[in-house]
Amino acid sequence: MRHDIQPNERAFSTKEVAEEVGIATTTVRRYGQLLEQNGYEFFKDGDRRIFVRSDVEALIKIRDSEMPKEDKIKEIVEEQKELLAGYESRELALSDTYDGTEMQDSDQMKEMFRFLASELAASREMNVQLKNDMAELKTTVSRLKQDHHVISSGVGNFSQKTHTKMDKMMQQQKEQYEELLREEQEKSEYLQKEIREMREEQKKEWRSQSEFNERLEHSVKHSRGTLGKIMSLFKK
Repeated sequence: MRHDIQPNERAFSTKEVAEEVGIATTTVRRYGQLLEQNGYEFFKDGDRRIFVRSDVEALIKIRDSEMPKEDKIKEIVEEQKELLAGYESRELALSDTYDGTEMQDSDQMKEMFRFLASELAASREMNVQLKNDMAELKTTVSRLKQDHHVISSGVGNFSQKTHTKMDKMMQQQKEQYEELLREEQEKSEYLQKEIREMREEQKKEWRSQSEFNERLEHSVKHSRGTLGKIMSLFKK
């Protein structure tokens, strides 16, 4: 169990570690997983990691190392094991100077302090996370209000433009229909006039033909009378 936390030591959220180290939050999580897979111990609040200064420094070492990441991670894990072993040796050496009751009380006090320190770090982490979540929630609500206003304005403008376009189209169709109707009426009037004129011409032709036929018939009759008179003279 890890017990190297210092008094009043600050706890960092994943986002704060990313900003501190200068890497993405996804990279912080990936490095954390690789460290744990190789035996590194983090303070935990359930399944969530709680970062302290030594963890931040470990991530900086991984970031700046020219060694392969896997080798550097194994090296950091070994350093932590030696550090934790040093803490355990020092605690055992101190406990040898007290009797069994004192040692038991001291162990209980240390365990209680470790528990309190872990709870404090978890509370700080939770408070930081809550503050970040609240800030993100406020930003989201503000953005949603702005989007709603933009959408409402857009819908209103679209509706107004649509009605205006429809009115304009209906007016244009009405004007086109009236223009076509007027043209058809003019054509109809022109055709009727043409028909009347053709009928008048036809009547004139009929009258002229009739008069010609009458004159021709009269001429033929007159010619027959004259011819009869001439033939009667020859008969005498």
